[in-house]
Amino acid sequence: MSIGGLSPTVGRVRPAAIESNVRRLAALADGAALCAVVKADGYGHGAVASARAALAGGASWLAVATIPEALEAAEAAESVGSDAPVLILPEVAPRLAASAPGLCPDRVRFTVASAAGIRALAAAPGPARAVHLKVDTGMHRMGALPAELDAVTGALRAAGARLRLEGVWTHLAVADAPSDPFTAEQLARFDRALAAMRRDGFPTGVVHAANSAGLLAHPDARRDLVRVGIAIYGVPPSPELERSTDLQPALELVSRVIAVRTVAEGETVSYGRHWRAVEPTRVATVAIGYADGVRRDAGTAGVELLVRGRRCPIVGAVTMDQLMVALDPAIADETATGDEVVLIGRQGAEEITATEIAQRLGTIAYEVLTSISARVPRVTA
Repeated sequence: MSIGGLSPTVGRVRPAAIESNVRRLAALADGAALCAVVKADGYGHGAVASARAALAGGASWLAVATIPEALEAAEAAESVGSDAPVLILPEVAPRLAASAPGLCPDRVRFTVASAAGIRALAAAPGPARAVHLKVDTGMHRMGALPAELDAVTGALRAAGARLRLEGVWTHLAVADAPSDPFTAEQLARFDRALAAMRRDGFPTGVVHAANSAGLLAHPDARRDLVRVGIAIYGVPPSPELERSTDLQPALELVSRVIAVRTVAEGETVSYGRHWRAVEPTRVATVAIGYADGVRRDAGTAGVELLVRGRRCPIVGAVTMDQLMVALDPAIADETATGDEVVLIGRQGAEEITATEIAQRLGTIAYEVLTSISARVPRVTA
């Protein structure tokens, strides 16, 4: 029996949905190459399966956040005979730069964002490397500020043949809010930086700015390459973009009922006694908790799940390994141990999405998906 078969809680991943989503998104890219972002274990979907599906759907690049992720993505591409480059999105810390090039195959590209980072990477033993320069146009997380470009390009010149500038990119802070004018301002800053580099004799190579939201909502952000993360998994970057294209959610999170009991009027449920029955209520215990990625405050935030096709609210504090749910009266008497419960996905005519859960919790769908822990087996659906 597989590990998935031993767990009452599983994440069912549909690679075919990722493949289909990539095809749809690539069609929107106006000829730009599509880079599938598979960091954070493929946004909780499994990095290897996600990378393979994305490449099958037409992605020609992969992107990650760490060296171990880059090695995993490179192996995934190799396993399907793809020559897709793998871009590490953050600049590698100087303490890792000495060993990083020797660890990574040639297909791995490094982001550089500072003169110090460039010097550290150039000094590392091993073959010459292709790099992408990140320009900070207003996200203010990482990247060379326009005022720092002279120092950064000077460091690139000094690196000589050790580093080959393959591309230049930036990251958009509010592309998921289509009406916010700051995206246009970021793109204008980016274009000024690109023009300055070209005047100084630097070919800017592969230019990229669009993330998922940039691809969906900002045609001007689509340059030579688009970096698409959340959208390839069938989840919109924000509620405002929910209807921007027809995407298929690629993950269902399901568990099982492990106990059913009647809670008397006036009795409370779970730690802290935050929920009290106002009438006799059938309550089911479900084999998933905050160690699996369900937030402890999901019940007080109004998060629901599906039991026998009915929406049922989580009640009381979510515990480490279980949560409790108040059963809809229409299915209270027939619900039994072993019944499947859907936390993300469809059951009958009802559907609960990561976006809905995020809105109730006051967060974003990215966090909901990437919080699903490694304890939850991912199985192919």
